[in-house]
Amino acid sequence: MNPQQLLEKSKKYMWLPFTQMSDYEQNPLIIESGEGVIVKDVFGKEYLDANSSLWLNVHGHRKKELDDAIKKQLDLIAHSTLLGAANVPSIKLAEKLIEIAPEGLTRVFYSDNGATAVEIAVKMAYQYWQNKGVNEKTKFVTLSNGYHGDTVGSMSVGSIELYHKVYTSLLFDSLVIPFPSIYRHSSMDGQVVRNESLQSLRKLLEKQHSEIAGMMVEPMLQGAGGMNVMPKGYLKGVEALCREFNILLIVDEVATGFGRTGKMFAVEHEGVRPDLMTVAKGITGGYLPVAATLASEEIYEAFYGEYEEMKTFFHGHSYTGNQLGCAAGLANLEIFEKEGLVQQAMEKADLISELFEGLKELEHVGDIRQCGMMCGIELVKDRATKELFPFELRVGYQSTLKMRELGMLTRPLGDVIVFMPPLAATHNQLKEMVSILKQGIVWATTEYARVNR
Repeated sequence: MNPQQLLEKSKKYMWLPFTQMSDYEQNPLIIESGEGVIVKDVFGKEYLDANSSLWLNVHGHRKKELDDAIKKQLDLIAHSTLLGAANVPSIKLAEKLIEIAPEGLTRVFYSDNGATAVEIAVKMAYQYWQNKGVNEKTKFVTLSNGYHGDTVGSMSVGSIELYHKVYTSLLFDSLVIPFPSIYRHSSMDGQVVRNESLQSLRKLLEKQHSEIAGMMVEPMLQGAGGMNVMPKGYLKGVEALCREFNILLIVDEVATGFGRTGKMFAVEHEGVRPDLMTVAKGITGGYLPVAATLASEEIYEAFYGEYEEMKTFFHGHSYTGNQLGCAAGLANLEIFEKEGLVQQAMEKADLISELFEGLKELEHVGDIRQCGMMCGIELVKDRATKELFPFELRVGYQSTLKMRELGMLTRPLGDVIVFMPPLAATHNQLKEMVSILKQGIVWATTEYARVNR
């Protein structure tokens, strides 16, 4: 089948996620292969993968150690059920995850995507209190503009109107408190913003803690909500309040885990010890769909007993703990150790920060938010007033189309441009990516000014 036929069939048969298909029909793209941090389309055009294939890829594409691990496991078995029967790679990976996880997490419950890992954490937190006979604890606290996935449960503990509004009647209600956004706050003082948000949380917990099962947090940085970075000390303050009011702390490390923020897990920045933690994306280096929900022993023990006690956690999926995925996960963590990737990520984050200095001078760059190698560049119509561009102009989207034309792929969140390259990106590749990023922004904002003169 030639490339043009593939394009036509993709338009005829495919329905892509988070994509208005009329956009795709105007700007179709089909990826055929990849090598390192470069992917190639069916016409042979190459692109730098500046958003890690949606925040997944760690070591680049076709990493030999990962390829070999999957091939070796394939010679043994591709998949067998984890319902009532463990398998070798899942055991080994679980042990390794607990070794590197924050202190206090001792159990691994597998799934196959981040939203499902969050759904599991919500159900675990809910049933934990039921199993302990504390039946009134049924509600969850979440942060404004938080995103935790697209299943009904994970949407219910999220708070992004654009994504969730149409499903409102399907969702259970969560208690939403303001995210401590420095850029959009009148004071622009991180300490003031932090304290104000923590005080809002304290007031809520003082009033309703007896009915709250858990609090869901993306640690240090909100991803899909706009790459919003927490002020220093905020996450630690949330942990302290959860402990004070006997509420389970659930951290969603689906996007932030596995080196993205310059630590293996983002909670390490402030020494936070969650009761439940979700991981996915980078767990297999971006190769196969594996996710996990890590739990404390106290939570695990609340589900342990004789069958007739009905404490069992009745949840599971067909491909839970898949052997190929777990084998890739093991190889992934071995590469982290062998190559010192977390330290590398910290060093490359410093380089990215230096390179971003050239973006700060641009007229329509309102804010640059960065936590390690997770970055967001917010484009605004007026930098002084922070006025947004008209929604219908889609300046962020237009800038990423220009970046594609220039040989780099990323996706915007509205008018926030995501920059999240693989940890394996070299210094020269990072420099090239930021150069293209700048060119795309300049082109899109200049075009806006031309059209609206």
